[in-house]
Amino acid sequence: MAEPTIQVTLCWSLGPRHVQEQSLHVPEGCNVKAVLDLAMAQWLQSQASADATTLSSLQFQQPGIWGKKVSWTHSVKQGDRVELYRPLKVDPKVARRQRFKRQGKGRTGLFANRKSGSAAGY
Repeated sequence: MAEPTIQVTLCWSLGPRHVQEQSLHVPEGCNVKAVLDLAMAQWLQSQASADATTLSSLQFQQPGIWGKKVSWTHSVKQGDRVELYRPLKVDPKVARRQRFKRQGKGRTGLFANRKSGSAAGY
């Protein structure tokens, strides 16, 4: 008799605004690492020119389920969306400071649409 399977979705992004999604049927009681291994095996079969270095880089990303970080040994359930997160290249606080410095304080924030000639804050 066949082992019962569940359906999960694996999502990853190798670059900005390029999200790839794959629906998988995995054995019940499977963990996140096993889902990734199954997905890599299926992807290698479907892609004639699959790059092994690109696929191996997926293993070093932080996994999550529905936007919450989990460990590689976390078991998946029916309908889970397993996501692989890339490491941040820039600290969000630093990026915000640079953006604010570039835009200037007169055009941003609470008082961005003030009347011409009025004092700041009015």
